[in-house]
Amino acid sequence: MYTNVNLVAPIGALLFLGTAFLIACLLLLLIFCVITKRFSLTKFSALAIVVVAALYLSLLMLFSWTSVEKVLARGEEKHFCEIDCHLAYSVLDSQPTKTLGTAPNQLTAAGLFRVITIKTRFDEKTISSTRGNALLYPNSRVLVVVDDNGKQFFPSIDAERLLQGSNQAGMPFTTPLRPGENYQTTIVFDLPADIQSPTLLIHEGEPQTRFVIGHENSLLHKQTRFQI
Repeated sequence: MYTNVNLVAPIGALLFLGTAFLIACLLLLLIFCVITKRFSLTKFSALAIVVVAALYLSLLMLFSWTSVEKVLARGEEKHFCEIDCHLAYSVLDSQPTKTLGTAPNQLTAAGLFRVITIKTRFDEKTISSTRGNALLYPNSRVLVVVDDNGKQFFPSIDAERLLQGSNQAGMPFTTPLRPGENYQTTIVFDLPADIQSPTLLIHEGEPQTRFVIGHENSLLHKQTRFQI
């Protein structure tokens, strides 16, 4: 199974929340010591903050260093680990075209449009025994195409608007699902005609994930992308 983390999601979340709580407590202690002029405790609390932060950063870098970059073939799934379940994403289709739509609403690409169809699936085999059949509301998703030099390209806003107007965009990535359900979403990129080895990266948009140990958004962590 290919995932967006190399540390079990609940452990990563607990480490992040626990460390943030500990540092917050130490900061309050530091402020209290400064106000009450307890200088020995001030040095202790300041040092403790530095040590805790350094240990957390070291662990984060360790998991980033041991991560592996992967490029998935058509149909292979990348699982996004929630606390008690997984959402699986895969590329179903990828088609180049110079134009989208029909006159008078036709769009012409600056380079070449790449129309990508993505499947989102709630993997019912990954839910915990206590979860039940409740809806899962996905976190935000960021999609970028990356070329062989690392340059990033984002979806075409005009093309997305055209697809939505003609009911061809499919379901938004934030559409909730129940275990076993799936839907498709179509995304369009306007890419250079001579782009080399483009791959698609789908990742979480929440900024706090950059500080979660083992998460692919964290510092220097390698990522799992898709062939297109």
